[in-house]
Amino acid sequence: MNPFHWFSSRITEWLTREQEPTGLPQCDFDRLAFEIRPGDVLLVEGRSRISEVIKTITQSQWTHAALYIGRLHEIEDEATREHVSWLYDGEPNDQLLIESMLGKGTIVSNIRNYAGDHLRVCRPTGLTRRDANRVVEYAAKHLGRDYDMRHLLDLARFVFPYGVIPRRWRSSLFEHRVGLPTRTVCSTMIAAAFASVNFPILPVVRRQESGEITFYKRNTKLYVPRDFDISPYFEIFKYPLLGLHDLAVYRQLPWDTEGVVCNDEDECFIPVPDTATPVSVGADGEAVAVPGQAGPDGGSAKPTNSS
Repeated sequence: MNPFHWFSSRITEWLTREQEPTGLPQCDFDRLAFEIRPGDVLLVEGRSRISEVIKTITQSQWTHAALYIGRLHEIEDEATREHVSWLYDGEPNDQLLIESMLGKGTIVSNIRNYAGDHLRVCRPTGLTRRDANRVVEYAAKHLGRDYDMRHLLDLARFVFPYGVIPRRWRSSLFEHRVGLPTRTVCSTMIAAAFASVNFPILPVVRRQESGEITFYKRNTKLYVPRDFDISPYFEIFKYPLLGLHDLAVYRQLPWDTEGVVCNDEDECFIPVPDTATPVSVGADGEAVAVPGQAGPDGGSAKPTNSS
């Protein structure tokens, strides 16, 4: 093996090794996986050394972004579905992401890889089904591309203040026609996918002398994961493990607590193993046994004290 490749692979492995999670996850993963839709952006707070670097560079807890594409059968374009299926070695019903990762490039992965992480879902507001499919198709065409480590380093030089790093040291990577077309990073690839259907994330907005407002696409190489979180064009969905609405609204309805079951408004009973006690429900909502009557199963009615 080439010594340089061996050394770079060891460094990559060291940078991307995930630390063990501490404590319970902050996210209700099962609920998130149930509600996420194709075209949504999944933000991840990573636990690796490279994640700590990204946090420093972007001044945000969100270190990674992935595009949710749904299950294989939910991918409407046949060519895209076959392409993803060919690259993904898993179950057909797995919920899939397209993401760019250091050491792996742009890959298809299972959303359950992030079951123990702090997550957030960013949903493009008003994105049509047709354009959501086009976003997925765009991302799928980038599968197999390498991760652009140089882009990450240049981004650090770009976002640090002038007082820390002189302007002349800033990279020219972000100038037009500059960059390697075969490499990408997570947020750049996703931003470009949305730009391909003219969906805004954080556009440059200018008011013309005539008073008209014009939107300009921002350089997609400048996007970082947090931009999907702060964009006014994405809805944010949080799924806390122990949230204020853990007791669903239907559980808070004024249900009877005495076990009364009703056939209709006038016929109610309390089921027991071999018989049922007919009851009447008074105007105050109290269930009162009807003595001396047999229940629906033919057994002898047993008076029941509703108090």
